[in-house]
Amino acid sequence: MTSVYPQLTTFLKEAGTDGYLIDADGEDSNQLYLSGFHAMGDFLTLYTDGEIQLLVPDLAYPRASTDSNAATVQRFSEYDYGDKVIEHGPQKAGPLAAAAFLADHGIDAVSVPMSFPNGTADILRDHGIEIATDYDNIIAQVRAVKTDEEIDCIRETQRANENAMAVAETMLESATVDDGILYLDGEVLTSERVRRDIEMTLLEDGYSLDECFVASGPEGAKSHAVGSGPIETGDPIIVDIFPCSKETRYFADMTRTFVKGSPDSKIQDWYDLTREAFETALEMIQPGVTGEEVHEAVCDVFEREGYPTLRTDESAEDGFISTTGHGVGLDVHELPKLSWGSGELQPGHVVTVEPGLYEQGAGGVRLEDLILVTELGCENLTDYPQDLRLV
Repeated sequence: MTSVYPQLTTFLKEAGTDGYLIDADGEDSNQLYLSGFHAMGDFLTLYTDGEIQLLVPDLAYPRASTDSNAATVQRFSEYDYGDKVIEHGPQKAGPLAAAAFLADHGIDAVSVPMSFPNGTADILRDHGIEIATDYDNIIAQVRAVKTDEEIDCIRETQRANENAMAVAETMLESATVDDGILYLDGEVLTSERVRRDIEMTLLEDGYSLDECFVASGPEGAKSHAVGSGPIETGDPIIVDIFPCSKETRYFADMTRTFVKGSPDSKIQDWYDLTREAFETALEMIQPGVTGEEVHEAVCDVFEREGYPTLRTDESAEDGFISTTGHGVGLDVHELPKLSWGSGELQPGHVVTVEPGLYEQGAGGVRLEDLILVTELGCENLTDYPQDLRLV
């Protein structure tokens, strides 16, 4: 039988285990990817060569039987779950059912992710099942190479992301200025209000957003500051949006920097250099080039002009104080990374490229697009103007 995931099958052979087991809820990205099933409660996914078997709560059984990737779906009641709850308590009943489930499938040894529950692992070992922890994060490696269908899902989310970014830009563009403070419809325009409209736009389009960043002035220099309070003219405003599709559950990611009015010459210089660093990264990205090499090239651009990077000073608070990018898919941060220690890029990888410059107490600028690694190079999945947005 042809393996569903050849890379995972090879991993299991090298590990000397009979299968790969995930014990998590459907919000776990590895669980969702392998099982193809989204559920609120915990369930088990077992991968053996060419097949996926699920063990799910009884309430989830009808939907799992039709909506998952599984060859077989079994319910906890098949392993006397209720009796196990009465005899051993609810905390041990699930792991005990899991042990019986694995025995039923002839499993003597399983590989498990680092996040695998200790309690389940202890009970499986008590029942003679060997547990081998996967420190290579093999599922994340498999997930990193996107199929055409996954790429289409990411494209669709990025289109919604661009729509939300345009809403933010329109708000800033429509704002008036009084004594250096932005006003919209007679009210002070705050970071909170811009975020609210971004979130509402995405929600109406069928996308979720736990948070986004609208950080102006000095807050823009603070790592992942969400931003708060009135927005002032002349300040750089970093808007970073990373929504998730409610339907496909794939993320997108994008950042633009806005200035209301004329920017300080320093801000324009920062952005021009950031744009150069961005273009340098895109020129580097192709199959066989490592994420580390891309990041090193971006560091070269900033260091050439005398700006600190984490390469020159790992404790730096000003300059280019982040990595160049990260993978995007079922998680907003996943493999591969564009940073030190990162391996070779492959066709199907989707990564952000997000260089920036920051100065504590003054602010920062950042440009971020989503990039697909192709057979011959790369493709920018983002369709939104890249210049410093003067509104």
